[in-house]
Amino acid sequence: MARIPSIIYGTAWKEDGTEALVLRALEAGFTAIDTANQRKHYYEEGVGNALARFLQTGRVPRSDLFLQTKFTYAAGQDHRLPYDKDASFAEQVRQSCHSSLEHLGVDYLDSYILHGPSTGAGLTGADMEVWAAMEALANSGKVRMLGVSNVNLAQLQLLYRNAHIKPEFVQNRCFAAMLWDKDIRAFCTANGIYYQGFSLLTANARELQNPAVAALAKAKGKTVPQLVFRFALDCGMMPLTGTTDETHMREDLDIFDFKLTEDEVALIENIAQKQERQM
Repeated sequence: MARIPSIIYGTAWKEDGTEALVLRALEAGFTAIDTANQRKHYYEEGVGNALARFLQTGRVPRSDLFLQTKFTYAAGQDHRLPYDKDASFAEQVRQSCHSSLEHLGVDYLDSYILHGPSTGAGLTGADMEVWAAMEALANSGKVRMLGVSNVNLAQLQLLYRNAHIKPEFVQNRCFAAMLWDKDIRAFCTANGIYYQGFSLLTANARELQNPAVAALAKAKGKTVPQLVFRFALDCGMMPLTGTTDETHMREDLDIFDFKLTEDEVALIENIAQKQERQM
């Protein structure tokens, strides 16, 4: 099994550029790729084409790569569904996973994620049926680990309490205004769940313009994105980056030669509150 990654390359919204960008990310040194079987926002087959080209070079074996994709309800899809919309939820999961394995050209997934519960509050019977089908995939060996995305704390607690196979990943959009999802991160830490944060830069553009952030980045000899991704690591978070710039790809991986102090972590964690006090 591939090691749990420190940083993940995200593939949303890349369309026809997906294959070239994923290949570039792998060549830059990324070993973890996140996608979804949701043609509306992802091109999973393009990820698979890049993987095939990269694996042909023999530089890295499949076993050293961490591949993560998602099951997405029909409400989050467009007309290009990867399953029969009239099938049971369990069958939709099976069809979607089979399609993902074909798209990616692999015989197992390192991580399979529920791409968000079916409602904004609580969990439904559909969610538990989907999760049970995901558990069956894990028991079959087609999937190594399970997780959930776009989830609130109450939903996560409910899923964790009722699941036979507990979620090992949570992937959420991470807002500085919400202390970078602090409550959910705390639950994850307490229960051995890996937290994956996405939109760390784009969701927090205003807060990251604070002069204190730029000053800290300059003091560390790093860029602001590097500082944010290091902050994520020091918080126990697994950051996702979806940069399309090759230089930025390499910079995003160059975050392991420094650490932040507790005070520096606190500065960034509370940057939204600091911003409000300054306004």
